[in-house]
Amino acid sequence: MSGNPALIMRLVASAYRVAEKAGAIVRKVLHSGELDIVEKTGANDLQTLADRLAQQSICASLSRRFPKVTIIGEEELPAVEVQEDLIENSQADEILQRSCPAEFSELREEELVVWVDPLDGTKEYTEGLLDNVTVLIGIAYGGRAIAGVINQPFYNYQLGAGATLGRTMWGVLGLGAFGFQLREVPSDRRIVTTTRSHSNKMVMDCVDAMEPHEVIRVGGAGNKIIQLVEGKASAYVFASPGCKKWDTCAPEAILHAVGGKLTDMYGNAYHYDANVKHMNSAGVLATLRNHENYISRVPQSVLHGLKSD
Repeated sequence: MSGNPALIMRLVASAYRVAEKAGAIVRKVLHSGELDIVEKTGANDLQTLADRLAQQSICASLSRRFPKVTIIGEEELPAVEVQEDLIENSQADEILQRSCPAEFSELREEELVVWVDPLDGTKEYTEGLLDNVTVLIGIAYGGRAIAGVINQPFYNYQLGAGATLGRTMWGVLGLGAFGFQLREVPSDRRIVTTTRSHSNKMVMDCVDAMEPHEVIRVGGAGNKIIQLVEGKASAYVFASPGCKKWDTCAPEAILHAVGGKLTDMYGNAYHYDANVKHMNSAGVLATLRNHENYISRVPQSVLHGLKSD
């Protein structure tokens, strides 16, 4: 693309490289063996040194290049001088060369909100379930998730020593999503992916109501959306509060960019304005296809137990 690329493409191009940097930090901390784990609200809500360093790297790198963009990270960290070696200044040329969708070509920095989960799947990270771990950077405009970057720091880790670790996928509404091979579960199969460590009766009642042929229980919202777009699951069903906006903004943008859908259990869209509450109180239902069919299966008892945003 000749001339100066549109702001959204420059932001995504930066987020791509920043997510790669964060993924490298996540790997380095694990290999050091010094995770420095602290409990936030309980044993299923953890924070490690990798969460803290990755968020510092992401937020400082993006705010330096895009000072008027609102950036909201998962971790509540004290204001400190960020080490220069945590800063990533490069941009992905292959993204800068893409044409920007017309509806996003004139956006201004102050209109954008970036939602950051520096390490989605922290519990799994501490337990060695490394394929569940992602770095999530979502970009919202007008309350809508319009672009996202997902890095999987340990992609290929099962291949053992010598394997090249990590991959990064990205997407923009109206342009598409890249970095993976889009696949679908056969239409005659219903495979549901759901929470591994935050289940309860309401979650399982809703999963059962989908009449799945198979249920997959894994960690990480980003990981579950990857399962949808790579044909390993038909629906991500989580009928409970617990997910936050930084968990869903980037995955939603990538899912929507390939024709999928993410809503609450009522079928309502989530909003990603800077001032919204962080909790996705009415659960998450995400699909690549046939969203309304899955929404129609949600039991009334589940809807009564959740509060719609």
